[in-house]
Amino acid sequence: MEIMIYIVVAAVALGIGILLANTILKKALLKKSEDLIVDAKEKGEVIRKEKILQAKEKFLQLKSEHDKIIVEKNNKINNAENRIRQRESTISKKIEDATRKERELDTLRDNLSKQLDVLRKKQDEVNVMHTDQVRKLETISNLTAEEAKEEIIESLKEEAKGEAMVHIREILDEAELTADRKAKKIVIETIQRTAAEHAIENTVTVFNIDNDEIKGRIIGREGRNIRALEAMTGIEIIIDDSPDAILLSGFDPVRREIAALSLQKLVTDGRIHPARIEEVVAKTKKEVEKEMVELGKRTIIDLGIHNMHQELIKLIGRMKYRSSYGQNLLAHSIEVANLSATMASELGLNPKKAKRAGLLHDIGKIAENEAELPHALLGMKLAEKYREKPDVCNAIGAHHDEIEMETLISPIIQVCDAISGARPGARREVVEAYIQRLKKLEDIALTYPGVVKTYAIQAGRELRVIVGAEKVSDNDADKISYELSRKIQEEMTYPGQIKITVIRETRAISYAK
Repeated sequence: MEIMIYIVVAAVALGIGILLANTILKKALLKKSEDLIVDAKEKGEVIRKEKILQAKEKFLQLKSEHDKIIVEKNNKINNAENRIRQRESTISKKIEDATRKERELDTLRDNLSKQLDVLRKKQDEVNVMHTDQVRKLETISNLTAEEAKEEIIESLKEEAKGEAMVHIREILDEAELTADRKAKKIVIETIQRTAAEHAIENTVTVFNIDNDEIKGRIIGREGRNIRALEAMTGIEIIIDDSPDAILLSGFDPVRREIAALSLQKLVTDGRIHPARIEEVVAKTKKEVEKEMVELGKRTIIDLGIHNMHQELIKLIGRMKYRSSYGQNLLAHSIEVANLSATMASELGLNPKKAKRAGLLHDIGKIAENEAELPHALLGMKLAEKYREKPDVCNAIGAHHDEIEMETLISPIIQVCDAISGARPGARREVVEAYIQRLKKLEDIALTYPGVVKTYAIQAGRELRVIVGAEKVSDNDADKISYELSRKIQEEMTYPGQIKITVIRETRAISYAK
């Protein structure tokens, strides 16, 4: 029983303790919260005052900037108004001057009108006098005015032609003095800075052998080996009595090269029969094609040309096996490229484009289709197909005047092509064509009146025309030289240039007896 009382008392005491603790804790918390509120109010007041001060400072700053902007705008407006006033003053002065000049012009117009009236009257009087004079002259000379006019015109024409030829000669001489020195300097420097070797190509390749026994193995039983080789390569193999040599005859240098390499491999290997020949020729064809691509790549690398289409590179490699009038086409194209780049640099043009166009200018000679087109136009089409630039394409197409030249690079390519082709020993011509060209030169000169003899000399580079002194004057000699140069240029095709020299001499002959 006592235990229960203790428990109850303890419980009551615990409850009272809890209530007291609660009361004390609430009071403490309430006091702390009041303190926090007071602190927060104080801090808020401080922050509010600071913000007010900042806002005032910002307002003053903005007001100052605004006042400054307004002052600047007012100054600009005042300046603009001053300029406008000045312009108005200037315009007013100009209007006054124009009005004054207009009045002066009106006065002058009136004076001119009066003078014109006087001149018209005088002109009428002169016309009447002229008519009377013409009638009197017609009566005296027994010629009408029209007939007299025609005679005077004809005489003046002949006199004008002579004077014109004198002036033309003077102009040409002056142009030569001023331009020839510079042109020669550029061309000579270009040629001297570019050196190339020339080799005459033909249609026959000589294949040397050690002994006549190899000839028999190449011919094979009943000639089957040689027939197989000719069928596979398209080359005629000539085995005659020449000791230690076989001739490979064919127009296509690529085929001759394939045939020569194939023969070399067959002779070295020792196995020569139709199946082996077919295998070796097929392999050699692939090697030659690969070599052409490699050669094209080496060529453009040596020349410093970049970003060229692979098909054009392959065609450049094929140039090695082509010739133009006996001049190796690849050597000719490389030389033209170097000449063009040098000349373009001398003239202040782009040497890279000139070099590119010079290398590709004869690319049309390699194409195997559209043979009916001139090689210049065909080369231009190939360059356009493989995305070459328009000025390069124009230079390729215009280097033989098939199309109009549109850029300054085009005449450079044409000139450098002529320089490379006209160099002594660079090219060869068929004898008949050479003789025919020289004869035509002489025949053209003989068509002019007063020409006695003509001589084509210097391998057709110079034409000397001898005229009769009693039939041709000095002015006529200049005229014949000029007209003959134009006629040859229009009617003939020739490498380089032709010098026309007209010789007129007077001989006084007497005999001592």
